[in-house]
Amino acid sequence: MSTPLNSPVLLPGPPSLAASVRARRSGAVPGLRYREVAPADPEKAAEVDRRLEEWARGLDLFPAAWDGDFAEFQVGRAVVLQHPGALDLDRLTAAGKLLLAENVVDSCYCEEDEGRGASRSGLGGRLVLAQSALDPFHGPPGFQEEWEQGMQADGPLRSYYWALKDYAAVATPSQTDRFVHDMARLHQGYLAEAAWSETRYKPRTWEYLVMRQFNNFRPCLSLVDAVDGYELPEQLYARPEIQRVTALACNATTIVNDLYSFTKELASDPTHLNLPQVVAANDRCGLQAGYLRSVEIHNQVMEAFEEESAVLAATSPLVGRYVQGLSDWVAGNHEWHATNTHRYSLPNYW
Repeated sequence: MSTPLNSPVLLPGPPSLAASVRARRSGAVPGLRYREVAPADPEKAAEVDRRLEEWARGLDLFPAAWDGDFAEFQVGRAVVLQHPGALDLDRLTAAGKLLLAENVVDSCYCEEDEGRGASRSGLGGRLVLAQSALDPFHGPPGFQEEWEQGMQADGPLRSYYWALKDYAAVATPSQTDRFVHDMARLHQGYLAEAAWSETRYKPRTWEYLVMRQFNNFRPCLSLVDAVDGYELPEQLYARPEIQRVTALACNATTIVNDLYSFTKELASDPTHLNLPQVVAANDRCGLQAGYLRSVEIHNQVMEAFEEESAVLAATSPLVGRYVQGLSDWVAGNHEWHATNTHRYSLPNYW
């Protein structure tokens, strides 16, 4: 029997987290479909991190107490892995600034964390102002000046505002506009997740996957051509088949994040929404079965991306270069998750 749309679905929430999801060794999720990549160049990653830390300190984006979080996240290594064809360090650093800014906004505005002032309550008001840091306000001079001052009065807003300016300096106007619109998509996903949390709504699996198509890494993948030093023209980028493989790539890598974040999220919040939890609730099975089923869902998405992008790549060298950039980002991001032992460990499900 199907579950009515507004009927609550109980998340399993293990009675003993330590017994249910004992951490196993780090590494790739067994059975996961992914492409292996070479390790990141440590010197290049360190230089990107140095530039990012200097930038963040100059803008006073976060307090000294967050230094450990910055080091643990390994932003430099992430962007070096995700953009192996990057034209230069300036473009890698621009991508890193946007990634860092997105995480500052997420941490300070979206996650339930009283210590950082974050809350899902009232999130829409904060995010519409954040979106304006990317998509500027235009109005009477007096209000324009107040908006400018407002954008500099808060660390998350400053991070968005200046990261986008630095990206726009190396990207074309259409690439910049593409990114701005993909950030609006991301914010819509944030709001959906926050609304479900406030109303205690437990989504069906397909609903959760829809939310994650918005609340996902798409803004990061929007950058692949700009970081590599070329542009996929808007008339090609907007084609439905290009949009589909882009969405498939973004969805695959977002499910990867759910799988690698699973034990960390359950340790801090046993009711946190992630794909294994949602599958377990809807299929009325245990967390282990929900997790392994989530691996299968990822593999189906990944297979569709690989097959359809291969067909598209044969249509033109430019499209081929773009889908290769998507594939590189997905593969590099997986490597970052699988080897980031400071942040992630896997459940003992095999």
